[in-house]
Amino acid sequence: MSIRLVASDLDGTISCENNSISDLNFEAIDLMQNQNVDLAICTGKSYSISKDLCMKCHATYGIFNNGSQIYNLKTGQLIYNTYLELKDLEICYKFAKSNNLHVHCYAENQLISEKLQFLDLRNFKLQKYPGFKFIITDNVYNYIENNNITVQQLILSSSSIPDSITSQIDKFANVTISKISKIGKYKDTILNKEYEYISILPKNTSKSMAIRFLQDYLSIQKEEIMAIGDNINDIDMLLNSGISIAVSNAYSDLKSIAKYITHNNVSEGGFAEAVFKFIPQK
Repeated sequence: MSIRLVASDLDGTISCENNSISDLNFEAIDLMQNQNVDLAICTGKSYSISKDLCMKCHATYGIFNNGSQIYNLKTGQLIYNTYLELKDLEICYKFAKSNNLHVHCYAENQLISEKLQFLDLRNFKLQKYPGFKFIITDNVYNYIENNNITVQQLILSSSSIPDSITSQIDKFANVTISKISKIGKYKDTILNKEYEYISILPKNTSKSMAIRFLQDYLSIQKEEIMAIGDNINDIDMLLNSGISIAVSNAYSDLKSIAKYITHNNVSEGGFAEAVFKFIPQK
């Protein structure tokens, strides 16, 4: 069965940390277009931050905030949207404060923080995004509540986060949680800093669930989907695809479940290697 949809992570998979994309990856994207294979970019970042890079990749669909929003990038139509309930935001915010965790969140066209420090500072340093605002406030939760803002993703960060914290949040809030470590060889080179963060999404929200939505939306089979990634939040996406690919610079946990690991890293065209291998030119 031939591939009809390639679902790919963005940062560390197609694009490097400075948002550059190798010529080989662009060649692979051209091949996909010639073969009428759709590209769905699946990223933890918001639509406003990522849309220009997605358009540069000629992606047909964009899965943003790790699955809480899906856009048809050709039409600009929002085809799926979910957000965190205010009561769950309050629980998570209070828990973060009691454990001295840094808080920021993504809402439509804005990132809200009390101080740019970890992943939020990284986003600020990478580039300026047209129409996107970085809001600095004394209290993230109060700002959200007072301004009636819908939040697609909440991020809790620290230099180190015990696993017990994620289990406690899961016990009291109706949310989906994933933890990512930017430590050791995965250190954030943009900030030259090591840290960990927890991504908090609405319940039953993930890249995998978003791809299942696209699968039904496009009336295609799981076997017709190839998923490519590099990070922990790509695991479920790879597990629920026909062909699962980890680029060579991926986290070891992702490599352990991938059917194929590229020889090349992101800067060397690991994405292209996978496309050329599994989508032969006719």
